[in-house]
Amino acid sequence: MSTPAARRAAAGVRITHPNRDKPVVQATRATVIVLLLATAGLVLLITIGGFEALEGLGPVIVQCLFVVCYVLLAVYAGRWNRGVLPVASVLGVLLGTFALIAAPSWFARSSSTFAQPALQSNLLGVLTLLLIPVQILLVVFAMRGFSQGWNVELEQRDPSAPVGGYGDAAPHPA
Repeated sequence: MSTPAARRAAAGVRITHPNRDKPVVQATRATVIVLLLATAGLVLLITIGGFEALEGLGPVIVQCLFVVCYVLLAVYAGRWNRGVLPVASVLGVLLGTFALIAAPSWFARSSSTFAQPALQSNLLGVLTLLLIPVQILLVVFAMRGFSQGWNVELEQRDPSAPVGGYGDAAPHPA
C-alpha cells in the first residue's frame, strides 16, 4: 500500500513496505486513527455543549483548531504517514494537560448560581476528564506506531522485467 505518485521506481524495480502487512502494525494504525477521531469528537462535543459558558471566542477557536488538527492527523495516519505520530503525541500531551486543568472548573459550575450551558456542566466535566485517558492512550499507541517502522521500504527486482540501469552501461574507460 504505497502512495503511487510518490513512489516511482526504476523499470523492473518494485517497492514494497514489509512492515505494513503485519497485523500488529495495522491494528496500531487503526487504534491511532480511532483515538484521533474520538478526541476530535470529544473536543467538538465539549465545545458545542459548553459554548455558552466559554469565555469569549478565543477558547472556541483554539478548540476548533484542535478538532481540525486531529482530523487531519487521522487522515495522514490513514495514509501511513509516520511523521504525524510524534505530532499527535505532542498534541495529546498538550490537550491532556488542558483537560486536566479545565475539568474541575466544569464541576464547579454545577451550583445553582451559574447559568447552565446546553449540556449539564457535570457531563461536560466528565467528558473533559474522559479526554485524559484517551490522550494517554493516543501517546502510547502513536509512539508504538512510530517505533514499528511504517516507512521502511524494500526494492525488489521483478524477474520478468528486462535488465536495465547500470548493468547495461559501458565499462569506464579508465
